[in-house]
Amino acid sequence: MKNPVLIVALLITGAIAAWGILDNEGLASAAAQLVHIQFKSRAWFIMLTVTFMFVISVWLAFSRYGNIKLGKDEDEPEFSTVSWLTMLFSAGMGVGLLYWGTAEPLTHYLVLTDGGADARQAANQALFITNFHWGLHAWAIYAVTGLIIAYFSFRLDCPSLISAPITKVFGGGKIPTIAGLLADLLAIVAVAIGLGGSIAMGVFQIKEGVDAWLGLQGTGLGLTLLIFGVLVVAYILPLMVDLSRGMALLSNTAMAIAGGLMIFILLAGPTHYIMGGVTEATGEYFWNAFVHGFRTFTFMDEKVENWFQAWTLTYMVWWLAWAPFVGVFIARISKGRTIREFILGVVVGPTLFSILWFGIFGSIGFHTALNTQLPILEIARNNASAITFYVLNNLPLAGVTILAVVAAAFLFVITSVVSAAFVLGMFSSKGDLNPPVRIKLIWGGILGALGLVMILSGSIEAVKSIIALGALPFVFVVLLLVVCLLKALKAESMNAP
Repeated sequence: MKNPVLIVALLITGAIAAWGILDNEGLASAAAQLVHIQFKSRAWFIMLTVTFMFVISVWLAFSRYGNIKLGKDEDEPEFSTVSWLTMLFSAGMGVGLLYWGTAEPLTHYLVLTDGGADARQAANQALFITNFHWGLHAWAIYAVTGLIIAYFSFRLDCPSLISAPITKVFGGGKIPTIAGLLADLLAIVAVAIGLGGSIAMGVFQIKEGVDAWLGLQGTGLGLTLLIFGVLVVAYILPLMVDLSRGMALLSNTAMAIAGGLMIFILLAGPTHYIMGGVTEATGEYFWNAFVHGFRTFTFMDEKVENWFQAWTLTYMVWWLAWAPFVGVFIARISKGRTIREFILGVVVGPTLFSILWFGIFGSIGFHTALNTQLPILEIARNNASAITFYVLNNLPLAGVTILAVVAAAFLFVITSVVSAAFVLGMFSSKGDLNPPVRIKLIWGGILGALGLVMILSGSIEAVKSIIALGALPFVFVVLLLVVCLLKALKAESMNAP
C-alpha cells in the first residue's frame, strides 16, 4: 500500500486484460465506440497538439536554449553520434516498420482509388500520407517528451518519472502531487496498452511469415497462439537478469536485418522505379507536411472522416502512448548532448530513414499493383499482415528474406517488451533505476495478457482502437509537461550569470 500508483496501474491494466479475455468482442466494441466519440469531438485538438509539439521542437532547437546541455555543463555524450542514432531507430520504430512498410501505402491507395482518384496520383498521395504518419510530427512527440525527461533528470537531478517536472516546477503541494501521480498513472496505462498492441502486430506478422516460409495455409489461431507462447517465454527469461547490453545488441541486430532488407529490395527490385518514387515522395512530404498537420477533414463525407479517425488520429495518439517509454529510453542515452543536438538527431534522422523505408517498400508495392497482374491489392484489402511476405515471394532469395523478416520481428518484439517492462517497473517504483525483478515480471505478465487480448480480437482495427483508448488521456499530460519545461528553461536563463 506504500505504492498506490503501482497498485492502481496494475488494477486498471489487469482489469482491461481480464475484460478482453472474457469478452473480447465487448472490449473491442466499447473501445471503438468511445474512441469514435472522442475523435469526433477532439480531432482538432489532437492535430493542434501534435503540430504544436513539432513547432515547439523546432523553436527549441534554434532558440537561445539550444546550447543548454542535457546534464551538467561539463558532461559529454556517452555514445558516439552513429551509435546514438542507431539506437534511436531501434527505440521508436521496430516491428511497425516491418508490418506497415508496404501494407499502409497500399491501404491508403485503395481508399483513394475506391473514391474515384486517378491510380497514379493516388499512389503519390498514399506515400505522402504514410510519410506524414511516421515523419516529423511523430518524432517531434518523442523528441519533446524525451527532452523533458532528460532535462529534468540530468540537468535538475530529478527522478526519471513523468511526474518529476510537475512537482519540480509547481512544488510539492497537494494539487501538484495529485497531478503528478495521475500523470504517472496515465503514462503507465498508455505504455502498457500500446506495447500490448505491438505484441499483437508482431505475432500477426510472425505467423504470416511462418506460413509463407513453410508454405502453410489455414493455420488459424492455433499457430498464432503457439508463436505467442514462444514469444512470452523468450521475453520472460531476460526480465529476470540484467541484460541491458544484450538487449541493445539484439535491438541493433534487428535494425541491421531491417536495413539489409531495405537495401536488398532496392537492388533486387526495379531500382530506377523505386528511387523515382522515393525522390518524388520526399519532395511531396517536405513541401506539404506542415500544412497537413492542420487538416481535420471537417468538410468531407463520413467515409473520409472514418478513415481520418482510423489512421491519422489513431497514429498521433499511438505515438503519444509510446512517448513516455521511448522518451525515457532516448533520455537515458542522450546525457551530455545539447538541446539542439538532441532535437535535430531525434526528429530529422529517423524521419529521413522512415521516408526512405516507406519509399522503397511502398514503391515496389505500387510497381506490382500498377505494372503487373499480380493480386497484391486484394491481399492488401484482406490481409495486411501478409503483404510484406507476398512482395518478398516475388523477389530472389525469398526463403532467406522471409526468414530474416520473421527473425527481425521476433527480436523487435522481445527487446520492446523487455525494455517496456523495465521502464514500467521504474515508473511504478518511484523512479528506481533498477526496479525489482518481481515488478518487472509482473509487468511482463500484464503486457503478455494485453497482447493476448489484442491477438484474440483477430483484427488490427480493434488493436488500434484499444491502443487509442489507452493513450487519449495522455494528450493533456504532454501539454502540461511542455509548460513545465518552458518555465524551467526560463528560470534557468534568468538565473544564469
